[in-house]
Amino acid sequence: MRQRTNILKVEKSHKMITDLPSITAPSTISDRKLCVVNSYNEWDPLQEVIVGRVEGAAVPQFEATVKVDAPPRYWNFFQQYGGQPFSEDLVEAASKELNEFCKILEAEGVTVRRPDRIDFSQSYKTPDFEASGLYAAMPRDVLIVIGNEIIEAPMAWRSRFFEYRAYRSLMKEYLKQGAKWTTAPKPLMSDELYDFEFAAKTPEEQEALVKQGRYVTTEFEPCFDTADIVRFGRDLFVQRSHVTNMMGITWLRQHLDYQYRVHIIQFQDFNPMHIDASLVPLRPGLALINPDRPPAPGYAECFKKAGWDLVESAPPTTPEYWQLPIASKWISMNLLSLDTKRVIVERQEEPTQKLLKDLGFTVIPVDFRHVYTFGGSFHCVTCDVRRDSQLEDYGFSEFYGIS
Repeated sequence: MRQRTNILKVEKSHKMITDLPSITAPSTISDRKLCVVNSYNEWDPLQEVIVGRVEGAAVPQFEATVKVDAPPRYWNFFQQYGGQPFSEDLVEAASKELNEFCKILEAEGVTVRRPDRIDFSQSYKTPDFEASGLYAAMPRDVLIVIGNEIIEAPMAWRSRFFEYRAYRSLMKEYLKQGAKWTTAPKPLMSDELYDFEFAAKTPEEQEALVKQGRYVTTEFEPCFDTADIVRFGRDLFVQRSHVTNMMGITWLRQHLDYQYRVHIIQFQDFNPMHIDASLVPLRPGLALINPDRPPAPGYAECFKKAGWDLVESAPPTTPEYWQLPIASKWISMNLLSLDTKRVIVERQEEPTQKLLKDLGFTVIPVDFRHVYTFGGSFHCVTCDVRRDSQLEDYGFSEFYGIS
């Protein structure tokens, strides 16, 4: 069930895409003039990034999607504080870590951008529902850069309906500088999008239903969080989860059309939400997987056929008493690659640091435990706007995933 593969320190070969009519492949990287928005994968040299902020964050109201995604021991927290601002001490501690993270990125030569400050505790009403907001802490959930295009996601939590507003100033700026800016169809978030009968089940009953292909979100309209997508150049892997439905995946496939291959991937995860603590590519030919929720049967073999080694991530070290209302301990593997040599890791996750050093990486440790409390780590709180990269094929042309 949990297969270990050989840990190889050599990078696998890959090839540049040259046979697509709308893609230009100049002779060398130095010859290319990159758009201010340019990113095709998770590991090429990072040049510009959006880092989220926790100022103005509010506790989401206890709706169906929150109940399903949050551990039961935190349900009372959402019921009691939903719609109210997060406590000042939590915000201050996490904000301090985020600010230090930004300074470290800048010291490594990366341009850092931040979203606007918004009070997410304000309530709002549409013709279909009433809610209050969440935060602008996790740009990875709402934005994805594919080439020179930024896509805004049609997220499934009602508390995130207006989250895009915090990024609109940046989006307009990138548009003026030549980027493509696409907003996926905004969901109504009416009751038809949610399976309330599913949400009323016990966690054990919900896991059984997920095994049967049933989730808290229905197929009423497209929805997806971009954190359910991981980029391997020409190939994108996306999971069906409680916030990403098949209609959302269909929209992605039809929107990206012939330039990209969008594969569905499944994990042995029966409460799925976001892919970046299950599958983390580090460089061509090497990726981390979660030993507690490895790829479903058959998928590891597909990666092996493509020339990729999947290495089990080291165990997390977050103590039991640490507050994780909307994240699991495996947020420890939510890394940010600055390039194929440098990786940012939480300072106290020493087993993960050792594993990465053994794999030949230079590890940059950063304190981030207080950010964990808000549901993410380095990959979650960033959207890599520009990497020094171009569209390439990393061996998945014969990937036999579920179509």
